[in-house]
Amino acid sequence: MATAEVTKKQTQFTMVQAVRSALIDEMKADADVVLLGEDIGARGGVFLATEGLIDMFGKDRVIDTPLAEAGIIGAAVGMALYGLRPVAEIQFIDFLYPGFDMLVSEAAKLRYRSAGQFGVPMVVRSPYGGGVRGGSYHSQSPEAYYVSTPGLKVVVPSNPYDAKGLLIASIRDPDPVVFMEPKKIYRSIKSELPEGAYEVPLGKAAVTREGKHVSVITYGAMVLLALETATAMESDGVQVEVIDLRTLQPYDTETILKSVAKTGHVVTLQEAPRIGGYSGEIAAFIAEHAIEHLEGPIVRVSGWDTPFPYALEKAYMPNVERVRRAIKKTLDF
Repeated sequence: MATAEVTKKQTQFTMVQAVRSALIDEMKADADVVLLGEDIGARGGVFLATEGLIDMFGKDRVIDTPLAEAGIIGAAVGMALYGLRPVAEIQFIDFLYPGFDMLVSEAAKLRYRSAGQFGVPMVVRSPYGGGVRGGSYHSQSPEAYYVSTPGLKVVVPSNPYDAKGLLIASIRDPDPVVFMEPKKIYRSIKSELPEGAYEVPLGKAAVTREGKHVSVITYGAMVLLALETATAMESDGVQVEVIDLRTLQPYDTETILKSVAKTGHVVTLQEAPRIGGYSGEIAAFIAEHAIEHLEGPIVRVSGWDTPFPYALEKAYMPNVERVRRAIKKTLDF
């Protein structure tokens, strides 16, 4: 099957294919949508998310850049200020750090600095996380840095359907969005996608599994781990509710509070290190606003406070047993 025909004829999509489909739909619908990044043209990106797009839209809209992340993010900011809607790809989110200043000091601040006169409608999309034996420079989960920057929105899909809808919503958003794609599940799961463009609204979580005993609040690839744990705990008579945040900033406080009020027990689950991790924000919010519903401690499951190890990747990554222990800890309190 020709590359350009995939989005028309295929109903079951991997996450990479869903991302590609979103880019195609938005580039067809809006001539101001442009892509830029290292090797995204003829190569199609390191994970082939932009495969064939340079043939469809030309080199003026699918721009191969030098190996210079500060330049990529800086150019995207300038494009957005002049009316384009750039989607900048960073090969691995670990490599976004050289462009950090342009993102957090410029893109995130310009609406505030200009008293609303200028928006920066740009997306920085990048694979993140472990599970593919990428080592310490290709496996990081740095979402906490970006969530703590006012002016940035941070989005993390957990499945192909959401990946397409959230990416389209991000491209159409008037403000900068960091779109983090869990590469561990890039090709390991599939979803049926409707034909054509659709949006999954930013800032709205999903209850991916109903339960009454404990709420597991998570995002990205860890949603699948939470669902696997929920199935494993059925034999113990424990009904686990799984909340997929989908958007980390702004996050869906209403869905979180409703779930906590129902279950009275909370486990937060993230792949990133524990100290200063994003799940600490969720735990603090629940403690501040729903303490009267809690019947046990909020228990965090996370990566360890070390650089991401290559040889010990499985020991670093959260697993079913660690999530089970966390659930039992809060339930047995």
